[in-house]
Amino acid sequence: MRNKALWQDPMYLETSALVLAFIFLICIFLFSFRNKNKHTLAAWASLKSWLFVGPLLLIAFGIKWPAPLICLCLVGIYASKKFFQMIGMYHRSWFVVTCYLFIGFLGWAIHTGSETLFNISPMIFLGTISLIPLLRNSSKHMVQYMALSLMAFIFFGWSFMHLGRIFEFEKGPFIVLYIYILSEISENTCLGVSRFFGKNKLFQNVTSRFSLEGILAATVMSLLFAWAIRHLLPVRTEPYWIMSGLVVTFAGQLGALLLSTIRRDLGIKATGVFIIGRGDIIDRMDKLIFVGPVFYYLYIFMERIMNA
Repeated sequence: MRNKALWQDPMYLETSALVLAFIFLICIFLFSFRNKNKHTLAAWASLKSWLFVGPLLLIAFGIKWPAPLICLCLVGIYASKKFFQMIGMYHRSWFVVTCYLFIGFLGWAIHTGSETLFNISPMIFLGTISLIPLLRNSSKHMVQYMALSLMAFIFFGWSFMHLGRIFEFEKGPFIVLYIYILSEISENTCLGVSRFFGKNKLFQNVTSRFSLEGILAATVMSLLFAWAIRHLLPVRTEPYWIMSGLVVTFAGQLGALLLSTIRRDLGIKATGVFIIGRGDIIDRMDKLIFVGPVFYYLYIFMERIMNA
């Protein structure tokens, strides 16, 4: 699908119209309850922001290749910047710039089809940042800086950029759109149910956003929508959409929990507003850092089994 923009595909136009119509209808429904309490007000702010971010995402997905890949690289670089600011390491420019360059390198590897380079990039990155203490002739806090830099690259570079590799699949852009929609539905269902009905908090020392009731409801909703919009997948049979719903729910929640753990350890709630009502960029990406690679490798595994 590299040879044309998705806006030329009737199915993409139809899907975009349905997504925007769904957001608009939910906004109309929630409008009357927006001031009921702080939770409904937060839900309204989050949902309202989709009237802004939804069209932008659909435009970004619809641009001709490699523009979507460039967008993914820029998002990854921006998220890593915010991560470095969050952990108090942004002034360590050698590590920060190296991380930026390697995220760009991942984009180049995807664009040129260099699968081996992409796969070994974490080791190349680790080897490169291991030279920084020697070049700077300094050992103070260097182990900490190296570990945190590797964490930033793995999360917002190597893991996140698997979405770019999914673009290479048959109907790849539709698959990326599919798992992103499911991720948002899963996250917001879990958050909403946990706020209003969550009695069994699973990770209270990390975050109050997750409950047993929320995760169960998110699983059901993810599977329901995975079935409802399965036309976005190249293969619409049960194993594919069930796998998608489960991966988005559990890998997505794991990513959100991991970043919540880091935030709680640092005593930081947010690094600044990315989109009004949507929190910061890390808050928007945390669910994707594991969804991307887990979905990518499971999809390949299923393709081999089905075609054996």
